[in-house]
Amino acid sequence: MFTVEIDHMNLHQIANSGQCFRWQQINDNTYKIPAFGKELTISQDGNTFILSCDENEWNSLWKNYFDVDTDTDYNEVENIIMESNDDFLKAAYQFGSGIRILRQDLWEVIISFIISQNNNIPRIKKSIERLCDEVHGIFPNNQHLLYMDLSDKGLGYRDKYIENACKCCIYMETGGDYNHDKKELMKIKGIGNKVADCICLFGLHHLDAFPIDTHIKKILDREYNGEIPNWAESKYAGLFQQYLFYF
Repeated sequence: MFTVEIDHMNLHQIANSGQCFRWQQINDNTYKIPAFGKELTISQDGNTFILSCDENEWNSLWKNYFDVDTDTDYNEVENIIMESNDDFLKAAYQFGSGIRILRQDLWEVIISFIISQNNNIPRIKKSIERLCDEVHGIFPNNQHLLYMDLSDKGLGYRDKYIENACKCCIYMETGGDYNHDKKELMKIKGIGNKVADCICLFGLHHLDAFPIDTHIKKILDREYNGEIPNWAESKYAGLFQQYLFYF
């Protein structure tokens, strides 16, 4: 067991922000989180977090996963928003200020967001659970998926996209800037503009990515006269998007 204090972090808000699909809620304040072949049970009491791992595992894996002590300045994010004259963004931030952009496994994010297109969260979670059940609860790699029967996983037409991604991703060259990585992702059949932006934000931590799904589009139409706000060009645009999406 290990205890750590973290500001600007709320497990419930992160779990319901649409960026991760395998967290399991144990009770009001506790979640079980599988990632990178490990599993963490984490409980929250204010800004204090009780972890099932030891300090070494926290420092080597989970600290980075939760975007703690990285180059993301969550205090700066708060200051930018609260000093702006955008009342809707301020309200969204105050409602979901504990959201962080997790640093997830890129492959898991690619497959998860291919599954997510034209889909709802319960079905997405169920399909991913079925995939993981085939390999003893871990997230399947491309070789696992290539030889797996995908027809009974609730994927529908997306199973062909997953098969294609398994063949294409080994040739993909990510690690550049946001625009470069987005172009690489969109070479994969089944990854369009929105899904590519989600993968850039949640799998490659390009915080300047601003995914526009149907929920965000409705907000832009209702609150911003259908226009993209200036802050969507910010280096923290993806975080702002998450506050709006959760709100």
